Order: sequence, then structure tokens, then C-alpha cells
Amino acid sequence: MSIPSFEIGVLESISEILGHTTEGLSGSTIARCLRECSIKDPHPSVTKRFRLFEALKAKQLEDKCGNNVASFLQHVMNPVRHHNSLDWYENTRSKLNLVLAFAGYEMGINGKLSFAKKADTHYQAMARASRLREALILRKVHHDAIRYCREELLVDNYFHAVFEATKSVADKIREKTGLSLDGSELVDAAFSFKAAIPHLALNSLQSESDQSEQRGFMNLLKGLFGTFRNTAAHAPKITWRIEEQDALDIFSLVSLVHRRLDTAVLAKAIYEGRQ
Repeated sequence: MSIPSFEIGVLESISEILGHTTEGLSGSTIARCLRECSIKDPHPSVTKRFRLFEALKAKQLEDKCGNNVASFLQHVMNPVRHHNSLDWYENTRSKLNLVLAFAGYEMGINGKLSFAKKADTHYQAMARASRLREALILRKVHHDAIRYCREELLVDNYFHAVFEATKSVADKIREKTGLSLDGSELVDAAFSFKAAIPHLALNSLQSESDQSEQRGFMNLLKGLFGTFRNTAAHAPKITWRIEEQDALDIFSLVSLVHRRLDTAVLAKAIYEGRQ
């Protein structure tokens, strides 16, 4: 099957990714992969990105199709080659998918290209390339956690995605209780049963174990707000770095909290039922 030639802009972007000065392939790796794919290397002494671009462009012009460019990409991104650099592999695959989306292709985790709906805008391309969203769906993260940060997920903005996800917890508590507080004050007012009947209860609150669970959940909520939400609200993005794995773990915690809130009941109804 003949693959249409890739647009020059797509070839340039692919070459910039794979030939990046610090994050791309080494010069020796580029030379070896070109040779293994029977692609001539006409400018071996120039910068990596220009060298790669010229080699792929010349091969495509010679073939009058994109078959060998596609084969080269799959050869370079064969997972077997990168078993010791999984982070590099996933980061590079994500960047390539952002570009390939404009050509109507997508590279799977197996390093193989497949047809995909062609993207016409950066918004569509970024949505498709979002690894964070894919990972959250696989983890079955609560839909409310994802709903509050949809735009941030489209560009893999981990910092603001975490910020919005933690805000979703406070919003759900306010929605269930009618309270207008925030942070620790909201948690105390919604769940504390020291001085009065709490607004929300995770259980019947009858035994010491039940009450201990309620207090533990309160501490969890305060820790969530204090560690992630408050920090994200006051610290600039450049000084508070969140990696992908951090974001995934935080979302899992937020998802757990949302599920517990979904099953929480109005404590007043529990106490009235005992009378």
C-alpha cells in the first residue's frame, strides 16, 4: 500500500523532534538507522535535525510516496530499542503523535503507525496526543476529577490539571452541604461531629471505628488541600514542578475522595432516624 508523501512541515517537525540537540537521537544512532532503512545520508556533517530532514525529504522525493519515511519512524521507535529509556520513548512518542495527527496518523505504544482522523487544528492534535488523559482513563479515574480540568489535560499541563482536580473536591462538598466555606474550614464544617451534628457522614458514626474513619477522612482532605491545592494556588508553575507520575498519583487520590463523597450521606438524617 502506498502512503501519500508527508507534507514538508510534518517532515520538518519530525526531524526537529528526533534530531533535537539534547532530547533527540544521537548522531551515530541517526546514521545507523538511516543505513538500516536504506536511506541515503547526504549531509552527515550538518546539524542532526537538518541532516535528518534532508535525508527523509530526498528519499520521499525519490519514492514519490511516504512509505520509507513511515518505515523509518517505526524502525526508530521500535520499543525493543528503548527498553532502558521508557520515559524518553513515551515523551518522544507523544511529541511525534502531536505532529502525526496533522498527517492523519497515530503511533501506538507498540511503535507502529495506524490511520487516525486527520487533525485540522492544534487543539485537536493536542487532545489526541494527551498521554495524561489516556492514562487517567485506563486508571478509571472518577469522571468529576477529569471534568474539572478538561482544558488543562488537552495540553498535558500537569500543574494546573492538579490544581483544578483538587478544587473539584471542595466544589462537591459545597454542593452536597450548601456551605460556602473553603479549605480546612469547609472540611471541619462538613465532617466534624465534636460540637454538633456534621453535615456529611461516611457511615453511621455509631462506633469508635466509624468516628475514627470520619476523622481520618477529614485529615486526608485537609492534607490534600494543604499539600496540592494551596501550594498550586500560591506557587508559580516554574518553581513547583509536577511530573506525569506525580499527576497520575494525585488524580488517583482525588478519584478515591470523589467516590467516598458520592456515597456520603447527610448526617442529620442518620441522627433523626435514631430518634
